[in-house]
Amino acid sequence: MPKVLISDKLDPLAVEIFKKGGCDVDFKPGLSPEEQLAIIDQYDGLAIRSETKVTAEMIAAAKNLKVIGRAGIGVDNVDIPAATQAGIVVMNTPFGNSVTTAEHAIAMMFSLAREIPQANESTHAGKWEKKRFMGVELYNKVLGVIGCGNIGSIAADRALGVKMKVIAFDPFLTQERAEKIGVEKVELDELFARADFITIHVPKNEHTAGLINTANIAKMKDGVRIINCARGGIVVEADLKAALDSGKVAGAALDVFEVEPAKENILFGHPNVICTPHLGASTTEAQVNVALQVAEQMADYLVNGAVTNALNMPSISAEDAPRLKPYLKLAEQLGDFAGQITEHAIQKIEIEYEGTITDVNTDPITSVLISHILGSQTDSVNMVNAMQVAEARGIDIKQSYDKASKNWRSMINVIITTSERVRNVTGTLFTGKEPRVVNIEGVPIEAALTPHMLFIRNEDKPGLIGNLGMILADAGQNIADFRLGRKDSGQEAVCLVALDAPVADDLFGKIEALPQIRNVRRLSF
Repeated sequence: MPKVLISDKLDPLAVEIFKKGGCDVDFKPGLSPEEQLAIIDQYDGLAIRSETKVTAEMIAAAKNLKVIGRAGIGVDNVDIPAATQAGIVVMNTPFGNSVTTAEHAIAMMFSLAREIPQANESTHAGKWEKKRFMGVELYNKVLGVIGCGNIGSIAADRALGVKMKVIAFDPFLTQERAEKIGVEKVELDELFARADFITIHVPKNEHTAGLINTANIAKMKDGVRIINCARGGIVVEADLKAALDSGKVAGAALDVFEVEPAKENILFGHPNVICTPHLGASTTEAQVNVALQVAEQMADYLVNGAVTNALNMPSISAEDAPRLKPYLKLAEQLGDFAGQITEHAIQKIEIEYEGTITDVNTDPITSVLISHILGSQTDSVNMVNAMQVAEARGIDIKQSYDKASKNWRSMINVIITTSERVRNVTGTLFTGKEPRVVNIEGVPIEAALTPHMLFIRNEDKPGLIGNLGMILADAGQNIADFRLGRKDSGQEAVCLVALDAPVADDLFGKIEALPQIRNVRRLSF
């Protein structure tokens, strides 16, 4: 039974979800980093919020860890490259607190427009400063949404409800999606120039860190108001303060900061700044939702192999998992075969999907194929980091799809280009579940792959079968299966021989010396 550690405070219902999902679970919030490090190797799964820091050191110690689940969206506290390299799936829960975070951004916008926190403090102090707090209407103002994904689109919808004009910048937002949710898709500079209010809903990464800086603030309208409920560090706080002091920015509402917990900050105490202590996801409903969601996702992965909301590998739904299983097995074998017959550095891998396989999610199949092809050249590649390793090696990955398959109901063709030559191998499923190789470098040959095999390229001349059989018989090697194929008479042929045991070096040398053989390789599956 998979074992899961919950190292941060999650709703108690998460424990029950893990148990019902078939996992053993330990609920141990509040452990020190040293205590976590001492026990992490006991667990298959780690469920966290923001307190636990999953460092490269922890990942190195987590010898059995298969999945890290973050109850929430942000994964700043997880070393994703280290987890990927270790073959650990990293999941988050992007939908559980989307409404809550969007609502907080809208609440901050209302507070900015009417200076509600400042007016509240003044009134509590016994002052009646009615003339001091002159707000602005939201009606007919332009809201610029930076990042129009789950949270940003909800914030846009709420703003449309109060009759604001909403413009959005998001590289992944299509025109069709923009029209459907009622926003105008614009480029970033246009958003800066037109927006009366700007709300930020993007992750912090190399593209977004420091996005709101002096240069970009200069492109904004005079009197713009800025809301950040996304991640600290997207707004350069010193630049924002200077713009607030000059009056360029009329107000800012921040739920996140460059350093958290934010006990001190240059923006604290500024009369035109509203601050909250990272409350974006802090509602009862959101806390329950993300806890249940992460428990369901992790249990589904550990028990059923379903991958949901993964940040470092393709998703596999619970419905897809059983359908994908035979294809993944075929991909493993084709990858192993192609990798073992490839001697030189790989420049390009082309994967052609034909027939009914095009109806399933092929992303996991591709990841498995790549990992097994490269597995013959490195022992540090796996399904999770396969694409990352390929990219680091400069390998070009191409995929193509054709719903029609000429010879088989479903087919995968793998073409590998090296500095020396191009190789390809084709596979299919017999009876919908049994992997078979059906073509090797243009030679039709049908074979099941078994643990111990020989792959031979030979001249199409008499004597190979007899000579090879005699050598194997003299060594006490039993042939389990023997498959031959050729393009045309007298040209190069290929041969796959399944054996009951591995081929020792001295026996391999005798086979290699046979005059008809051009090349022979030992394969294992």
